[in-house]
Amino acid sequence: MDTIDFTFMILMAGIGFIAAFIDSVVGGGGLISLPALMWTGLPMLNVIGTNKVAACMGAIAGFFKYLRSGTLDRKILRVMFPLSFIGSIIGVIILQKIPPDFLRPLVVVMLIVIAIYSVLKKNWNADKKSVHVSQKNYLLGLVGIFAIGVYDGFFGPGTGSFMLFLFLMMGYGFLGAAANARATNLASNLSATIIFIASGLVNFSYALPMGVGMIIGAYCGASMAISKGATYVRPLFIVMTVILIGRQLIELFK
Repeated sequence: MDTIDFTFMILMAGIGFIAAFIDSVVGGGGLISLPALMWTGLPMLNVIGTNKVAACMGAIAGFFKYLRSGTLDRKILRVMFPLSFIGSIIGVIILQKIPPDFLRPLVVVMLIVIAIYSVLKKNWNADKKSVHVSQKNYLLGLVGIFAIGVYDGFFGPGTGSFMLFLFLMMGYGFLGAAANARATNLASNLSATIIFIASGLVNFSYALPMGVGMIIGAYCGASMAISKGATYVRPLFIVMTVILIGRQLIELFK
């Protein structure tokens, strides 16, 4: 379908707003946007490509909101942004060769570990104004963000949660982790978007209205995270991780 009516465009934009509002803070927006695009009847690769374009539009808006707020660690992102970008390119190339469903059980286990650790780690509740990243954690971050970038291009569910958790493990508070995760997730979305467009796997009739909604939703979500801090980000992160676990379990036992 090349054109869609105005009502459906508004629906796509509304779904995009909700998905990006959540995604800009803790990830997991694909839980909302991907099923909506699957409902249109597009082939799965087109669904993923269309979602990537819309998600990339939202990620750009969220990124610039965090950038203006001063919550991004620009020094470390100069290295991690290109690593995530390159990793995602590799992931998309692999996706076109190998079905990714074999990863689902591992993803469920990893999300369960993240959820339990996040609940038990009470001192993550405080936002840190300054962060000293040790050499060990720096290397962990570089390897981790490249691997998650590959994962995002190849499979994707939980990418935002994995990236946020990685920054928490490196020593950032919840707000700093959310902001930096948004930047690195933008990188993986951007490279995947370029490849999906070049491969002709994007339906712009769906991607653009959903993307407009995502721009507004991402800006509002990032604004909320910046104003509320860890008291808002931490509970939402735990809730979305649990929902992701449930969603992946449903897919696993279909």
